[in-house]
Amino acid sequence: MKSCKTAYRIFDLAVSLIYPRRCPICDRIVVPYGQLIHSSCQKKVQYVDGPTCLKCGKPISNDYEEYCTDCRKIRHFFDKGYSAFKYRSISGSVYRLKYMGRQEYADYYAREIEKRLGSTLKSLHADAIIPVPMYRLKENQRGYNQAVVLSKAIGRTLDIPVRTDVITRCRNTVPMKELDVMERRKNLKKAFIMNGNDVELNCVIILDDIYTTGSTIDEMARMFRRAGVQKVYALTLAIGQTT
Repeated sequence: MKSCKTAYRIFDLAVSLIYPRRCPICDRIVVPYGQLIHSSCQKKVQYVDGPTCLKCGKPISNDYEEYCTDCRKIRHFFDKGYSAFKYRSISGSVYRLKYMGRQEYADYYAREIEKRLGSTLKSLHADAIIPVPMYRLKENQRGYNQAVVLSKAIGRTLDIPVRTDVITRCRNTVPMKELDVMERRKNLKKAFIMNGNDVELNCVIILDDIYTTGSTIDEMARMFRRAGVQKVYALTLAIGQTT
């Protein structure tokens, strides 16, 4: 695997000479070649640190609390959630990654996730990273699924297989930002189907770009539980703070 990583870095450097990388924070070209972010922009990034919810990983204001407000009210189907960044510090970056084709940002985020969460994620001994699937028509229109792009970069960095053939989004749901918590969960009912009856996985990490209420991850986790998967974890790039 080490030789594969080295080969990828050489290939990536060669490509960046022709198509220079853009900084994931300011979106300007990064110089010198081979760098993933401007040093001045790196200082603007805010990581998840301090006390966090023991269930979803959301930062909480009081270190004497174990769970955030949402997790005290909602039953989650995943075992535990992890996230690397505070959403507000990278919100523009996530938007460009999702909607403006800045897929190269994924390598920077994979590197940072390895630094912040690498040992923890490896200790889970996951059989696969499962990116949250997009509805096929929507993915065709956009040209890619940002969760798949992130998963491949993280999987390559952490040496964890990525599986996109296990679960499918079979229904085009209403955009989640328009819905409250209960409406989000209702919106996702029957939105996913398992591809086959035998899911030969014991432990999976579901990956998405942003964690808000966990509704999407929960619905997928519920499907995996029904299929016999014993451990289901969540990994997101960014997460908000509880109020």
